[in-house]
Formats: sequence, structure tokens, C-alpha cells
Amino acid sequence: MMKSETGRQTQGRQQAGSRISTMGMVQTAIFGAIVCIMAFTPFLGYIPLGFTRATIIHVPVIIASLLMGPKKGGVLGFLFGLTSFINNTMNPTPTSFVFTPFYSIGDVSGGVGSIIICFIPRILVGIGPFYVYKLAMRFRRKPGVSPTGLVLAGISGALVNTLLVMNLIFVFFREGYAAANEVAVSAVYTFILTIIGINGVPEAIVAGILTLCIGKVLMKKNVRERLGFRNDFGY
Repeated sequence: MMKSETGRQTQGRQQAGSRISTMGMVQTAIFGAIVCIMAFTPFLGYIPLGFTRATIIHVPVIIASLLMGPKKGGVLGFLFGLTSFINNTMNPTPTSFVFTPFYSIGDVSGGVGSIIICFIPRILVGIGPFYVYKLAMRFRRKPGVSPTGLVLAGISGALVNTLLVMNLIFVFFREGYAAANEVAVSAVYTFILTIIGINGVPEAIVAGILTLCIGKVLMKKNVRERLGFRNDFGY
């Protein structure tokens, strides 16, 4: 009898684990579909600005990081990078060589640095916000969703993307980037700072607002439980 009871308990745990795993894959697939729809719908995820593209694709990646944790967030960040890689290869702008090794302009072409720029910052977009929000929760005196944490998570995710991408461009492609934008090499970092101010700061503000608005609903305990999202934020 004892062996039979133990076997049933083991089987029950395995079935529960299988359901959780399946639910996690479904949730990741849904967020992945949102990322792809935004990426490949004109003027939705990537907004052309002539010399570059503004993006809000990091927002669903940030939300996914908060709802599902940094591992699945990192996977969706990789997908974000992959959509950037495809877009810059198939529909390039004058500076697409910094995101794909398969595009060149004049004597300037992408390389290994393009892969690093395209993927590493985007993967970190799916990881960093989780820990920023978790840190913010330590300073919250009452249980429940932290509005401040949501805003900081959104801003940090957007800034991780912008600051890493732009600084890695300076590290790997400063001369080519200067030539593509018709600025002196000595002035290219000033130009990069201008892009950060014009492009990155508004992206961060928008990401903070959207993460707050969406997260206030989806991060509530009863909503998360109904949707099957699991995290370790303690509420």
C-alpha cells in the first residue's frame, strides 16, 4: 500500500511538472508571436527614422521577463535580436552593417561585432528588468505590485538596449558609423550621445509608462494565477 501511494504521489508530481512545463512553453510562444508581429508589421515595432530605427519591441520582452523570469525573458530577448538581424539584412538602412554581417555600404561591412551588437544587448533586455523589479520589491513595505518597480524595470530594459547597442557600435564600428552618418571620427561619440538623447531617452520613458500600465494589471496575484504565470516576487 505504501509503495502504491508513493507511486501515485510521484506520478502526480510528474504530471503537475509536465503541465507547468507545457504552460511555460505556450506562454513563451504567445509572447514570441507578439514580438514577431511587432517586428514584421511596418511602423509598429521598428519605426524608421532615416538614419536608424526606433523600437518598442523591448516592451513585451520586459513584461515577459517580469511574468516568467529571466530565463524565458532571455529567450525572448534573443528572439528580439533575431528579428533585428533579419530586418537589417532584408530591409537595410545605411547603418544596418552594425547589426548584420550580411550588409555593407561602400568599404564598410559588418562582422562578428554585428552579431554581438544585435544579440547580447537584446538578451539582457529580457534578463535585467526582472532583477531591477526584484530589487525594488525589497524596499516595498506592503505586498502587491510595485508601481515604482515597474517603471524602473521598463526604463532599465530600454536603456540596457540603447546604451549597450550605441556604445558597442563605438567599440566595433566607430569609423564606419562615422562615415555612414557623414560625421568626423573624432565627433562620432558626440553623435552617438545625440542619438541616445533623441532616440533612447524617449524610448525609455515610453517603456516605463507601458510597463507600468500593462504590469499593474498582469502582475496582480489573482491575474497571474489565472493566467498561469509563476514568479518568486513574494506575493
